Amino acid sequence: MFASLIRRKSAGLSDGEAEAAFESTTVSLSTAVPRPAERREDERVSAMLRVGKLVDASGYQQLIRVKNMSAGGVMAIVTRVPAVGEHAEIEVSSQKIPATVVWTRDDLVGFKFDQNVDLGELLAGRKPRLGFRARPPRLEIACKASVRVGKVYYTVDVHDISLGGMKVEPIEEYCVGKKVVVVIESLRPVKGEVRWYSDRRAGIVFDKPLDFDELSEWCGKRLELASLKAAYRNN
Repeated sequence: MFASLIRRKSAGLSDGEAEAAFESTTVSLSTAVPRPAERREDERVSAMLRVGKLVDASGYQQLIRVKNMSAGGVMAIVTRVPAVGEHAEIEVSSQKIPATVVWTRDDLVGFKFDQNVDLGELLAGRKPRLGFRARPPRLEIACKASVRVGKVYYTVDVHDISLGGMKVEPIEEYCVGKKVVVVIESLRPVKGEVRWYSDRRAGIVFDKPLDFDELSEWCGKRLELASLKAAYRNN
């Protein structure tokens, strides 16, 4: 069952395109934490790896690429490496899993789950309730953006962003179904479409998913800037 879940082709994706394809993520039925091979491959098909989210003990958020996964933990490629022994939270398929860092090697990190997980449920991307649909991991980063709908421009607050879309406010209900161009602080203009609206908040799905490295670098700079501003205010 697990092999079919991992190898199935990602045809006709909508929001799920933000995770890109993830057939190359290796899954083990073991409860042991995955470890790197003695020799690392020179070329990694990183774009084909499942995308997850890591929140470390300090609250720092980053997107990660899950290279190997077992019922007991994951091996992931990260941007900012946490310390061994540090507690963290891994989000995969919309499930948030408490974990601890047990080893690091360059940009590879091994996380041991606090409790073993149900791989079938995790890989299927659903929780034990009817109608649940996993969504791409989103980073909660507060910043401003400009949204152009036809000839009308909205200056909005960004609530969260993923590879495939973002949540903004305020915006008007008539924008649902409209094509838009979003200009985010320090990030290139992105084309998309307003898919939903609720209480002046709107969900925008990008026409093409953002590049993983591009978004990771941008998010890292935004979060570091926010940390510096917070430290300055506290002094």
